[in-house]
Amino acid sequence: MADIATRVHNHKWKIDPIVRSLIDTDFYKLLMCQSVFRNKPDTNVTFSLINRTKTIRLAELVDEGELREQLDHIRTLRLSRGESTFLRGNTFYGKRQMFRPDFMEWFEGMQLPPYHLEKRDGQYELTFEGKWPEVMLWEIPALAVLMELRSRAVLERLGRFEIQVLYARAMTKLWEKIERLRQIDGLKIADFGTRRRHSFLWQDWCVQAMQEGLGPKFIGTSNCLIALRHEVEAIGTNAHELPMVYSALARDDAELAQAPYQVLADWHEEHDGNLRIILPDTFGTEGFLSRAPDWLTTWTGIRIDSGDPATGAETAIRWWQSRGEDPRQKLVIFSDGLDVGKIEELHRQFTGRVKVSFGWGTMLTNDFRGLVPDDGLAPFSLVCKAVSANGRPTVKLSDNPNKAMGPADQIARYKRVFGVGDQAAVEVVV
Repeated sequence: MADIATRVHNHKWKIDPIVRSLIDTDFYKLLMCQSVFRNKPDTNVTFSLINRTKTIRLAELVDEGELREQLDHIRTLRLSRGESTFLRGNTFYGKRQMFRPDFMEWFEGMQLPPYHLEKRDGQYELTFEGKWPEVMLWEIPALAVLMELRSRAVLERLGRFEIQVLYARAMTKLWEKIERLRQIDGLKIADFGTRRRHSFLWQDWCVQAMQEGLGPKFIGTSNCLIALRHEVEAIGTNAHELPMVYSALARDDAELAQAPYQVLADWHEEHDGNLRIILPDTFGTEGFLSRAPDWLTTWTGIRIDSGDPATGAETAIRWWQSRGEDPRQKLVIFSDGLDVGKIEELHRQFTGRVKVSFGWGTMLTNDFRGLVPDDGLAPFSLVCKAVSANGRPTVKLSDNPNKAMGPADQIARYKRVFGVGDQAAVEVVV
């Protein structure tokens, strides 16, 4: 196991680039990429970095030269033979050869496209433009670089022994959480913390701690590279990106209304009936479920990723019941803003009513709250989203209006088309 404190103290070693592999990314990015490669390969998209926590002035914390060096390094990465063999030959979700030969041939020769970087009002404007299958693969590495460079900037102020004590405290903090989770009968939990992790080395340590501390209750990680290294399951399905881009391509309101369901029809065909998890909140869960075609009721489950999680789960249960399905046979994956207390609460509330699983993100891989002066390592809300497709703006409404994004006139249009009424605002922490 790596001596994290020593490696951090010497963090400029070339042994520790922030992103060290093209598969140091969330598994669902690769699954979505294959679907996009097949269905929408020529769509031009723009992705943009968005810092929701304006008080964190990244351009004043993070050196531009270091940022460019890390981004340039990522553009040199190619799949290694071992990584290609892992993706080509492994069994994911019980299916062998999840990734098709044509996609793998493309991926093995792929280079991430150029980036555009500027400073504005204390923040970095970082954008990526090009063909959707290539540009989408920038999202997770871009977030990982900015999150870790911020961590490194804060840690530069500390001495070697301070860093050792810091990590000892962080390890103790996480282990105490694991000891609480260990007491939950029937728990199923995965690491979803790649996109806002403190660092690669820390996420790697967290996964090993979960493996040892939770045993079979720990069901895998979203990070493909860490899954490969530690022989755990790679976990992931799909994300908001797909309906956001499909909807932006819609030619009229009728096509817009059907776009989220077209995404899932393409997904169903792509995966031969596997990975059938619905993410319903892109344009509001209530409206999505009320208009959903009957074939979606047979899918395995739903992921709850915004708004009040208990409300989202109750909505899903009512929907299944209204369509003649038994909720006890369905899976609800909670994945938004989780920490131990909320996991305990939701598990108590819904066990026996549905199958319950958790994707634990930022508070697993980046909970350094209270461990340095001025709380300088507290997690913050940084995203990298598709903001346009073929020149048309994208929109995300979410079940939390504080997470909505897009031009005001388009947000109003989408609310009308998808029948989104009043929503309860929830503070966005991460």
